[in-house]
Amino acid sequence: MIKTIIFDFGNVFINLDIEGAIQHTFNAFKMDALSEEMVAFNSFYEQGLISTEEFIEFYTENFPDIPEEELKTIWNVMLKDFPEHRLDFLKQLKATSKYKLILLSNTNELHIDWVKQHIAFYDEFKNCFDEFYLSHEINLRKPNRAIFDFVLNENKLIANECLFIDDNKDNCKTAAQLGIETWHINPETEDVSNLFKIKSGLF
Repeated sequence: MIKTIIFDFGNVFINLDIEGAIQHTFNAFKMDALSEEMVAFNSFYEQGLISTEEFIEFYTENFPDIPEEELKTIWNVMLKDFPEHRLDFLKQLKATSKYKLILLSNTNELHIDWVKQHIAFYDEFKNCFDEFYLSHEINLRKPNRAIFDFVLNENKLIANECLFIDDNKDNCKTAAQLGIETWHINPETEDVSNLFKIKSGLF
C-alpha cells in the first residue's frame, strides 16, 4: 500500500519546453552541442556545488558578447506555465491526510527564483508538501542513487510503500531499482491530476 508520494516538479506540476530550450540555447551560443565543461558546470550548479555568481561568471567568460541578463533568460527559457488545476489536485490530496507528500526536484537557484517571480501561488504549492527537496539545496541530484537513499533514510520510509512520479526515465529506473513504485509520466499525454485513475491499482 502506498503511504508516501514523491513528486518531481518540472513536467509534473510546472510545464517545461526542454527541446525548445535546447534549440534556443544552441542558437544563442552559435553551437550544435554543449561542451563537456558546460555540461559539468550545469550539473555542479544543479547540485549547489557552485554559486549563481560563479555559474554566470563561467558563461560570461565563455560568451562575453551576451549580457548577463540575457544569459539568465536563456537559462530560464525552458520554464513555462503551471496549470492551476494541478495545484487544486495537490491541495485536495493534502486535505485527505492519507499520504506523506514529498517534492524531489533537480533544480537550481535561478530557476526557483524565476518560479517565485512568475508563479503567484508558489508558496501555497510548497506548503502542500511535508518535505520539499531541491537538488541545489541538498547537494544531491537525480538519477544518482544517493538522493533516493537520502529521502528514504531522512524520512524513515519503506521503499515499496512509496510512489515516485517523474518525467525522466533514468530517474524512475534508479527509484525502481530500490523497490520504489514509479510512474514515468508522459507530459504530452498524461497529467498528474489523473493519478488515481492511471495508477488505481496502487491505492
